[in-house]
Parts: sequence; C-alpha cells; structure tokens
Amino acid sequence: MTWCLGSRHREVILPCTGQSSDRSRPLQTVMWTSWWLWPLVAVCTADQFRDEAERIMRGTPVIDGHNDLPWQLLTSFNNQLLAPGANLTTLAHTHTNIPKLKAGLVGGQFWSAYTPCDTQNKDAVRRTLEQIDVVQRMCQLYPETFLCVTSSKGIRQAFQEGKVASLVGVEGGHSIDSSLGVLRALYHLGMRYLTLTHSCNTPWADNWLVDTGEDKAQSQGLSSFGQSVVKEMNRLGVMIDLAHVSVATMKAALQLSKAPVIFSHSSARRLCDHRRNVPDDVLELVNRTGSLVMVNFYNDYVSCGAEATLSQVADHLDHIKKVAGPGAVGFGGDFDGVSRLPEGLEDVSKYPDLVAELLRRQWTEAEVRGALAENLLRVFEAVEQASDHTQTPEEKPIALDQLEASCRTTYGYSGAPSLHRPLGPLLASLAPLLFSLCLL
Repeated sequence: MTWCLGSRHREVILPCTGQSSDRSRPLQTVMWTSWWLWPLVAVCTADQFRDEAERIMRGTPVIDGHNDLPWQLLTSFNNQLLAPGANLTTLAHTHTNIPKLKAGLVGGQFWSAYTPCDTQNKDAVRRTLEQIDVVQRMCQLYPETFLCVTSSKGIRQAFQEGKVASLVGVEGGHSIDSSLGVLRALYHLGMRYLTLTHSCNTPWADNWLVDTGEDKAQSQGLSSFGQSVVKEMNRLGVMIDLAHVSVATMKAALQLSKAPVIFSHSSARRLCDHRRNVPDDVLELVNRTGSLVMVNFYNDYVSCGAEATLSQVADHLDHIKKVAGPGAVGFGGDFDGVSRLPEGLEDVSKYPDLVAELLRRQWTEAEVRGALAENLLRVFEAVEQASDHTQTPEEKPIALDQLEASCRTTYGYSGAPSLHRPLGPLLASLAPLLFSLCLL
C-alpha cells in the first residue's frame, strides 16, 4: 500500500484511495486551518500593535532627546543649507530627513549643538554658536516642518500645528568655556539643556572616561565652580544633562539640583556594562528626584557589541521602568551621531516599531505616552517652575589657575594686564630709565 498526503496542505496522511476518508475530513479541516491560521494570527497581531502605536503617536508624538543632524550638516556641507545635496527633504546617507521624521511621527527634537573636545580652550564657543545658528536656520528654511521653540508650552504648540518642535541641547560643558556669562548668553540664544561634559573633563566637571581609568578625576564630580554652573542652570531654567559624565558627577548633580535632571542619550548599565550607561544606584536617585533617562540606541551601549536589535533597546526601556519607574523613561536615539544602530531601528522613521514592541510587552497606553513625550514635558515644566530670573545670578568666576593659559587672555583677573594700571607701579618701572636719562 502506498501513502500520500490527503491534500497539498498536509492536512493528514491517508491511504491513497483517490479521495480523503469522510471520517477524516473534520481532522483534515482543523489541520489545514491551523496551517494558515496561526501565521495569519501572528501577522494580524503584529499589525494590531503597529496600528495601536500609530494611533497613540498621532495624539502624543515622540520627543527625542538627542539628534546629531546639525553635526552632519557641518561635516558634509559646512552648514550651508542651500548647498547641493543639503535639502532636508531629499537628504541622503543620514538617519534623519524630513520624510523620515514624518514617518517616525516625531513631534519634538532636541537638536545637538555639538563641538568636539579638541575645541576646548580654542574655538568651542564660536563652534557652538554656529551649530545653534544652523538649527535656527533649519526652522527658517522649512517653516512647514520645524518650529523652533524654547519652552514646554512651545512644544505643545508645535504638536497642535503638526510640526516638529525644535529645541537646542548643547552637548558638552566645554562649550561655555568655563564662563557663567557664556552660559547665560547661550540660554538667551535658545539652549534648553547643557550636557555637563562630553568625553573629556572640563575644569569643573569629570566625564565618564574617569570611570574607565582613561582620564584622571579633576573635580571629584563637580568642583565649586561646577556647583555654581548647576545652580545657575537651575536659576535660568536650563535642563541639566548627565549623559557623558562620571558617576561621581551624576550623583553630585542629582543631589545638588533643585529641579529634575535628564540623561539625554544614555542606557542601562545593568544590561550593558558600558561606563556611558546609568548604573542602578543612580537610577534609584533618578526615581527619587523625578528625573529622566532617555535611552540611547547606539549598539555599543545597547548590547555592548557591534550588533543589536530593537528588542534589546526595549529591554533597556523595561529595566529603567522597573528600577526608576515609568515616569523616568524616554527616547534619546542619538541618530546621526553614531555609526551602528540596532536592526529594526535604522533611522528616525522606525519609532512606531519600537512603540509597538512596548505595547506587545504590555506597557499601558499611559506608560507609552509618558515615554513618548509626557515624561520629558513633566521634567521640562518642573525645570521652568524652579527657575527664578529675579534671583541674583551666580557671578564668581572660575579661578584663573584652573584654566588652560594657551590662547586665552586674563582681563579681569587680579594681576592681569590692564589699560588702567596704578600710577605708582608705572613710575617705579620707569625710574631706572629716567635715572639713566639724567646721567646723559
């Protein structure tokens, strides 16, 4: 006797009699149905989560904490937005352009005004000003897409208008050149967060490489001037960003600040033991202070390897939610600032897929809306409420001996050259010359 498949869909194996047994037909039907039903259910469920993600995001679009598109505009076009190839509608070879932002339902973006550490004690301030300028010109050139704002109220206005609320985050304390006056000037130009360090110490705060041993601790977290910077940021209403800083700096700022702080693009160290990530004891401080960790998508901070997945990014979001609470979670993709991104999160258009994964993991709609935007808005509003422009500004300058002397004048410091030197010392310095003239 030969055996054959009852149908090409493998419903049941029967003796070959030219037709299937009547007795076997119910079983055949069930097995044939199961062959196509379960894959269809899986597809429909995936579509359901994706559709739900889009529905939520149309009401609460994502606010991303950190995007380095301005740096790409500098390195590729020297910030010339009208240069061939620089059109943000057709911009290629970047993680970010206007169509991708719209597909990703991005409603708010902190654009990074970044200048590398090798500009410290040189032209860091000038470079920072130019990066702030290019963000402002993006808003001027594409007013139908971008709305430059400087407040939580402005973000909500952009949401209502269907535009991308565009804010400036200055990435690295070296951008203020150890000057409270420069800090205030950058605030007036639109800066709404300052990352206390990049991957280098400032004269007043230590960076994450101190924790690896590659850099030496200079301030043991924050120096006295660093504390003045934090206090002045509180007074102005500038969010304190602790991405890139050492653990000691994290703890010092969290304990000193009168307002919640942010990590604009950092992940969970428990899941990836990279010193750029946030350890659990700091996450507990984040919880107690109502602060926020916006998860970075860079593979090296997600998986501690060259490859990573969207699911692993969701793991970081899960962990931070578990340790610091659902109000402490946000997104800080670091798009256009990193060389490797997870499979499934290749550019800014992929945010709905990540939100769908959170829904699949049974995050509530309220938790998802929090991670998308409401947690950041809560922190921003708390920073605004803690600010007090009627309070006397911090004025005491950093000590001269804490500054690198090259390429720097010293006007204003005691003993520095002055156009109005006292007459006595001047005459004393001229006495030998006058005496010699009398002998002639």
